[in-house]
Amino acid sequence: MITSTIAIVLVLGGLIFFHELGHFVVARIFGMGVKAFSLGFGPKLAGFTSGKTDYKISIIPLGGYVALAGEQGEEESDFPDDQLFQNRPAWQRLCVVAAGPFFNFLLAFLIYWFLALAQGQAVMLPVVGGVLPDSPAAEAGFVKDDVVTAIDGVPVKSWTQMVETIRAAEGKPLSVVVDRTGETLTLTVTPQVNTFKNLFGEDVTVPMVGINQAGQMRYEPIDGLGIWPALAHTWYMSEVVVKGFVSIIERLIPVESVGGPIMLAQMVHQSAQNGFFDLLGMMALISINLAIINLLPIPVLDGGHILFFGLEIIFRRPLSDRWKAMSMRVGLLVLLLLMSLAIFNDVRRLLG
Repeated sequence: MITSTIAIVLVLGGLIFFHELGHFVVARIFGMGVKAFSLGFGPKLAGFTSGKTDYKISIIPLGGYVALAGEQGEEESDFPDDQLFQNRPAWQRLCVVAAGPFFNFLLAFLIYWFLALAQGQAVMLPVVGGVLPDSPAAEAGFVKDDVVTAIDGVPVKSWTQMVETIRAAEGKPLSVVVDRTGETLTLTVTPQVNTFKNLFGEDVTVPMVGINQAGQMRYEPIDGLGIWPALAHTWYMSEVVVKGFVSIIERLIPVESVGGPIMLAQMVHQSAQNGFFDLLGMMALISINLAIINLLPIPVLDGGHILFFGLEIIFRRPLSDRWKAMSMRVGLLVLLLLMSLAIFNDVRRLLG
């Protein structure tokens, strides 16, 4: 329990730190004044002051912030006018705001890069985890823990290769060689075209034999420095997260599946139980989620500010304060409703 608590604090603290570090670094690159860099909100627990910036850890661990000079249009006696956020071109302000989500993507990439170098490329083994009743596989004689070694004379090295071979058969009988606790058997199975719902609630129609994967993995050494596999995996996981959000909006995935801080802590706890590498993988996935959520065009989120500055660049003038104030209130209401839904789902899952 202590290990999981430490893991939750380190993971969430690391994600918040990296997000705010993005805002801070880009602001300093542009020479903007920074009044405070805080992990957490509320009263200060610990910290120090360097130059004109107050670095601190605050008592409420529900986020963090970087306070820029002139961010709210206020007068600043400690900073010259050319260091005020409000006096900088809109494209620079946009870059500062966008740097937070970008750094979350960067963190995910760095984690996946480390995992690629430390573990290698993950490959799902073609091991049968279960056989569906009354399926072609059940009729052919497949049993749990069978290892598929070849299909129609072609060696099978991964679950993905096996699935692609079955789908390419388009319903034709296949000769499948399996290793069953050291004994080699040849089974004949005819794929059956079935429709099922995928992870995103979409109907998918493909040839299937009716077996589930066991989830066993092997790791193969990567070629080169591992940068491209890490980039590819970061992009793929980002696509999965975006598609998940779209599926929730389209009601393909029920809103009951939306989770909040309790679900997040449970996921980190489970990953910590599975080991350091699993914990890092979960941290990368949460970092991608955090980046994409912050890019949503909702005022009060980074995406809302990016929208404001983008419109300012297009129309060559700032949006009216009245319009921005109204949209910020609406955005805050939307955000509170989403947070309430997530916490409600968390509590219901706990009680259930």
